[in-house]
Amino acid sequence: MNKMLVAVFDTEAAAFEGLSALKDLHRGGDITLYSSAVIAKDKNGTVELRQEADPGPVGTALGLLTGSMIGILGGPAGLAIGASIGGLAGLVFDVNKSGVDVTFLDDVSKALTGGKFAVLAEIEESWTTPIDIRLHKLDGIVFRRLRGEVVADQLMRESAAFEADLKALNDELKQAAAENRAAIQKDVEAVKKQIKVMQDEAKARLDQAKAETDAKVKALQDQAKAATGMAKARIEKRIALAKVDFETRSKKLSQAWTLTKEALAA
Repeated sequence: MNKMLVAVFDTEAAAFEGLSALKDLHRGGDITLYSSAVIAKDKNGTVELRQEADPGPVGTALGLLTGSMIGILGGPAGLAIGASIGGLAGLVFDVNKSGVDVTFLDDVSKALTGGKFAVLAEIEESWTTPIDIRLHKLDGIVFRRLRGEVVADQLMRESAAFEADLKALNDELKQAAAENRAAIQKDVEAVKKQIKVMQDEAKARLDQAKAETDAKVKALQDQAKAATGMAKARIEKRIALAKVDFETRSKKLSQAWTLTKEALAA
């Protein structure tokens, strides 16, 4: 299953040894490691990057998660993730775009205290035992979260809601008195602008999902070339699941785009 993983360690050496363990498991076919990064939190609470997430489509989601963790967990002292975060709204949206939610960061923040280090990774694993055995030997605390389509689901809901709002306003406009029509028309145009933003976001997310899936399938195919036996079979199953996952994601995003198109054409 496609997951975001964060492993917290007491030392930088242990963190990089943990990252090496993930790469070993990838070479053996036990897992597929798509992208990784390493961050550190100093005694003052500042979070900094020690190794950047891999570039390209495969690293996009992890890059968003890494940047959000640095921005949110390294924020003002005493900042509670569940509190009103105001200016951090953009970072929270990036967390959602990475395929997880802010509660995942809340869990990680309790372990990632000052002076500790964390390995972030996007992985596929058939079972949790291989990673747990290797990282627990290094005293790593492991957090996992299945990647979900938080943004795709949100786009579908909001697109449907805006479509309903626009229909209600247009119905109201047809029945309104002359003196009220200008104000209602202004509301109609405002909703149309919001729908256009949704339409553009749905298209961008669909393009990103396609690029990400293509890159992941290629990475899996490259991994499969060096594998044999059960390891090769596991990787081939991951390839099939990656394609199914894309179909599910693209269906939601296409539905959101269609809703916005129909609303603007009405």
